[in-house]
Amino acid sequence: MTRTAFYAGSFDPVTFGHLDVLAGAFALAERVVAAVGVHPGKAPLFSAEERVAMLREAGEPLAKAAGAGFEVVTFDGLAVEAARRTGASILVRGLRDGTDLDYELQMAGMNAAMAPELATVFVPAAPRHRPIAATLVRQIATMGGDVSAFVPQAVLARLATRAGRR
Repeated sequence: MTRTAFYAGSFDPVTFGHLDVLAGAFALAERVVAAVGVHPGKAPLFSAEERVAMLREAGEPLAKAAGAGFEVVTFDGLAVEAARRTGASILVRGLRDGTDLDYELQMAGMNAAMAPELATVFVPAAPRHRPIAATLVRQIATMGGDVSAFVPQAVLARLATRAGRR
């Protein structure tokens, strides 16, 4: 039986921190589903389709290196329901610091109450990537700052185009 990990996030944009967590997910499972959350109340910088494309482009080389299956999907609603639809048994959550841990522990408890068959696994980003937050990357990019240390080259190119239009 193939073990499937489900890694949900907004990925707006994909950062090196996201890729650290994704690499950790490949170490846990033979198949990883990265899920781009779509929330009607939020106004992301990139469309869901663009975020899926960025995640595929950045994640496929990691999947290949790990010898793992990799899919990218979108979802709205509860992550546990989306994870169930993919056949996942693991929910992967990334951690940067203690603040993330407090929030993620609370979320893991709620998810466990709703979907006890799903195990939540916390994967820390590498120390050099822990300060990276997609929100900050968006802000820096839209203000004309250099975000090349925080995102893959393909994402950087998209950010330059998008940030220039705002």
